[in-house]
Amino acid sequence: MGTAAVEWAAAYAESIRDLPITPRTSAAELKQRLTEPLPVDGRDFTDLLDVFREVIVPGSRHNGHPRFFGYVSAPGTAVAAVADFLASALNANLPAWRSAPAPTELEHLTIGWIKEALGCDPSAGGLFTSGGSMANFTALAAARHRHCGDAVAMHGASAHPAPLRVYVSTETHHSVHKAAALLGIGRANVREIPVDARFRMDVDALVQAIEEDRAAGAEPFCVVANAGTVVTGAVDPLREISGVARRYGLWMHVDGCYGGFARLAPSAGSLFDGVAEADSIALDPHKWLYLPADCGCLIYRDPDAARAAFRLDADYTRVTQTESAEAFAFWDYGPDLSRRFRALKVWMLLAHVGSRAMGEAIEANLDCARHLGELVEASDDFELVAPVGLSIVCFRYLPRAARAEPRSESDERRLDHLNERIMVALQQAGSSYLSNASVNGRFALRGCVLNYRTTRRDMEILLDDVRRAAEKVSD
Repeated sequence: MGTAAVEWAAAYAESIRDLPITPRTSAAELKQRLTEPLPVDGRDFTDLLDVFREVIVPGSRHNGHPRFFGYVSAPGTAVAAVADFLASALNANLPAWRSAPAPTELEHLTIGWIKEALGCDPSAGGLFTSGGSMANFTALAAARHRHCGDAVAMHGASAHPAPLRVYVSTETHHSVHKAAALLGIGRANVREIPVDARFRMDVDALVQAIEEDRAAGAEPFCVVANAGTVVTGAVDPLREISGVARRYGLWMHVDGCYGGFARLAPSAGSLFDGVAEADSIALDPHKWLYLPADCGCLIYRDPDAARAAFRLDADYTRVTQTESAEAFAFWDYGPDLSRRFRALKVWMLLAHVGSRAMGEAIEANLDCARHLGELVEASDDFELVAPVGLSIVCFRYLPRAARAEPRSESDERRLDHLNERIMVALQQAGSSYLSNASVNGRFALRGCVLNYRTTRRDMEILLDDVRRAAEKVSD
């Protein structure tokens, strides 16, 4: 079974550039081909692999294609796919050291490598999570506990006498708002701070908001800074925000799920000055470490501050080891008990490739995005709608009739509608894939370069594909 599966995987990796990115299918067709009653008697693995090859693969979007620029999606790597297979075969469960001694030590090692890549203090700690949303949720829970103590943990949010405030920029990922809702902080208490022309948090406006809330009797306790927003790739002024957090006693969390690993790229490293001063940092190795999902990560500057939020004793979790390293439990630093062996693919990739090659691959992605931005600016049928941020480009098609300015609001709405139809046609064609973004209220075509297979030539092909899609919807 393994041999047959690996032979398919090798052939898939070799041919992915030639595949259509998106399938031409429907939910009804897929259900018709897949639906069957619960099997009473099993059948041969060869038949199951045939279903995978003939139905599942053609009915999937191929995120590893070099011109898949939608969302923030990694292509996966061969060595990490093998690591996932090995991790599933071993089937280690990592709630604590006693449950998986060597896998736990490997997770500590790889977290240490990530801390080193970010410039964090060696005393920092962390763990792998299912993804960035869980990392942001966990960080916000730790931040609230540091501010509120055990009263809220014991009696609920009503035990705290004043409303809590979290500060985010208008570009912050919605998972932070969701975390506030789920933790009982409330979405209305997530205060959005305006951004500057490069979509970075306005630090003066942050200070003003904190002062207003304190004067009104609310309690500011956390600020979330972005190290690469998902819409434009903006990196907030991290060191300045860190200074504000220290001045007002706030927990500073950095959402680096998309952009954090760009610190490995020489041209982007300085953007992340101050990231190591954060109380917590969320990252997604399944984004810019090119790993297959799922694998998120959370780093704590002071692990003991987080431990107080999650530690809860039960007889079945009682630790009997006396040596501190062997008494370690991941459940003391996050909400999960059962945890899969995500560290193996992180370790295997970084040990196999090395940080230099990883930085070079990220640098090449940044270069492709800059090249696309230059092509857009040099054209007479496209326009940038935001500065190129890290590896994200937001632009739109501009027909000849719309090139004169000023444009009225109705002109802008027509452009929004046209570009939305272009995006749909582009996605259906299958050669290139862009997603959408709203930038200053306008519809934009958004591309995120996050694939080591992508070249500058792919950016040129992308624009030609967009032009063909524009011709199609204009007919």
